[in-house]
Amino acid sequence: MTDRVALVTGAARGQGAAIVERLHSEGFRVAAGDVRIDELKVNVDAYGDNVIAVELDVTSAQQWDCAVRATVERFGSLSTLINNAGVLHRASLDDETPEGFEGSWRFNCLGPFLGIRASLQELRRADGAAIVNTVSTGAIRPFPNHTAYGSSKWALRGLTQAVAAELAPDGIRVNAVFPGPIATPMLDDTTQNRLTTTFGRLGEPVEVANVVAFLVSDKASFMTGSEIVVDGGQCLRIG
Repeated sequence: MTDRVALVTGAARGQGAAIVERLHSEGFRVAAGDVRIDELKVNVDAYGDNVIAVELDVTSAQQWDCAVRATVERFGSLSTLINNAGVLHRASLDDETPEGFEGSWRFNCLGPFLGIRASLQELRRADGAAIVNTVSTGAIRPFPNHTAYGSSKWALRGLTQAVAAELAPDGIRVNAVFPGPIATPMLDDTTQNRLTTTFGRLGEPVEVANVVAFLVSDKASFMTGSEIVVDGGQCLRIG
């Protein structure tokens, strides 16, 4: 799998960092993208020449173009795109603002769209090209005070399906992973403690990374438009 080159967003910590580690272990060369570039550089130093740090604000079309160009210049191709970056924004309808609502959509839906658009030419050239979008159980079940986050993740779910249908003739597979309560910095300590009490434990970032690695592998070569939930039964237990 030495011909596999992945660009992973939100890669400085949490699920993104776990995905970088998992893909690297599978023989991928990886461009790790994040706005936290100093933290990112420290993290990727341990991987040697097969992982590079790329500064990337996923809401910027220009930075996406630069990230794809840097990836191809370093590794010669791009076969895999992992749209993992996102923001969790909570507010009641009374307290929500246009800026807060739009910010969630820009990170959680516009960002993946920009990434797909920027990567498309390279993905069409690659054998076994694959895209995985990190959605959320918030796009399966509604949660109060998550209007902006939930609706943006529902939109990302729809984007995944539409792109999967359009790119299937090109041989580009597009799938989605739906994490539930995962122990990442996205959840504050209070939320993590509450969810641990409810579900027994939180998921680990590597448990999401394992699913992503499967979806981009040849073992999932007949899967596109698929949705895999990684939530420890969260969606089954909420009435």
